[in-house]
Amino acid sequence: MKKTDKPLGAHTRLLQSGRTNFGTSSDLVNPPIERASTILFERAEDLYSGKTRRHYGRIGTASQEALRAAIADLEGAADVVLTPSGLAACTMALLAVCTTSGRSKNPAHVLIADCVYGPTRAFCNDILGKQNGLEIEYFDPRIGAQIADKVRPETCAIFLESPGSLTFEISDLPVIAKVAQAHNIPTLIDNTWGAGWFLKPLALGIDYSIEAATKYHTGHSDVIMGAIAARDAKSAARINNYNRLTGMTVSPDDAYLVLRGMRTMGVRLDRQQQSALKIAKWLSARDEVVQVLHPALPEHPDHAIWKRDFDGAAGLFGVIFKPTSPQKINAFLDNLALFGLGFSWGGYESLAIPCDPQITRTAKPWDAPGPLVRFNIGLEDVDDLIGDIEQALAVLA
Repeated sequence: MKKTDKPLGAHTRLLQSGRTNFGTSSDLVNPPIERASTILFERAEDLYSGKTRRHYGRIGTASQEALRAAIADLEGAADVVLTPSGLAACTMALLAVCTTSGRSKNPAHVLIADCVYGPTRAFCNDILGKQNGLEIEYFDPRIGAQIADKVRPETCAIFLESPGSLTFEISDLPVIAKVAQAHNIPTLIDNTWGAGWFLKPLALGIDYSIEAATKYHTGHSDVIMGAIAARDAKSAARINNYNRLTGMTVSPDDAYLVLRGMRTMGVRLDRQQQSALKIAKWLSARDEVVQVLHPALPEHPDHAIWKRDFDGAAGLFGVIFKPTSPQKINAFLDNLALFGLGFSWGGYESLAIPCDPQITRTAKPWDAPGPLVRFNIGLEDVDDLIGDIEQALAVLA
């Protein structure tokens, strides 16, 4: 493929990244799927030289390397590690920074945003806390510069999720990153909503951008994978070493599918953004609704931070309905024809779930006046989706 020195637009870069000849064929548009456990060397002295990552089938095959390169380019990262799921990316990154921080005495202390993904929270409480003795402290995701008041000499990591994937608070990343850097504390963020497309956390000073590539990168709800993008060489070395020692890997076939999905991620996200914003504005005017939790709406409490740090908005948002019974909310959801009822999000299809059963808060109570429903807006015609929601709302009358 010919090279150009001219600056490329975001969509063009998304198509071009990861297309270096990682495989054995230089005339293929996409990297070959190399299924391998053993990789052969020409000379015995090269077996232990460490000169190449392509030494065993866990990592280094063409599709794996191409995907790493593509995500690194998207995130502006020094390097990327692939994991079997988005949760695995969150947990492995936390283990890597917490066990290599040199702050294991007293015991070590971890600061976690109160809005994080439920399974990540459970991992912090059980594995990091109960089983390994780390002190887990949750903080208000809107804390901003006041995070400095919670930092201790034994603080080994600050973990964020912005926006929260249920309640959609936006954190002030540059401010928190500056505080963390002053105390030499690694920062991590679950960036699945921003996907590296709408938000570039590494450019704002965050050390690790973590994503469930299951969602927007794949785009078709048929592959589970995670990615950890490291900001600089030091952060990359830490996460690569932990990845090597734990043996976490992804299959070449899955890497190929995620890379194929990434080629259309930009156009999908742009379409989903437009549809979700139209639906969010329509819902905000409905009598059944108290508040729409969509950062791109001017009335969102964190709209100014979103506008400053993000280049757009994903197709996922929440709606707080006026007080009603769980039975009526379930009836509303059951009455939807075009929205599937299921976990995950980011695929081509629209989904909806009730959120209240899984919301857990300890830093600041979740005190919404009514039930919360989360919508994932897919690629369907937006007017069809609005019509579907409208007919289903009749059960709330």
